[in-house]
Amino acid sequence: MTDFEQQVRTWWAKLTAWLRGGQASEGSRKAKAALQDFRESETGRKAEAAIRDLREGETGRKAREALKDLRDSDTGRKAREALQDLRDSETGRKAQAAFRDLRDSATNRNKS
Repeated sequence: MTDFEQQVRTWWAKLTAWLRGGQASEGSRKAKAALQDFRESETGRKAEAAIRDLREGETGRKAREALKDLRDSDTGRKAREALQDLRDSETGRKAQAAFRDLRDSATNRNKS
């Protein structure tokens, strides 16, 4: 297992333990410490640098331009209109209600 994998596993274990409960203040402190340890590690610095390079580099610029072109195009306009029509239709309203029912039933099962 690489150093990065071990750090991620350790951080994930601490985060999930904190989310499951226990002492909130102790869990919170441990999660913050684990995240800080990861950020300060060589792997964390490399990951942050890679993300920064992607955002600020040529690839990121091209991706932003492509998204802008899509949004501004006739195809993008038609897609937005189609989504709005679906939301406003009876089928869209029924789908939203079904999703709400699913979410609410899953929430109620988790509370039991």
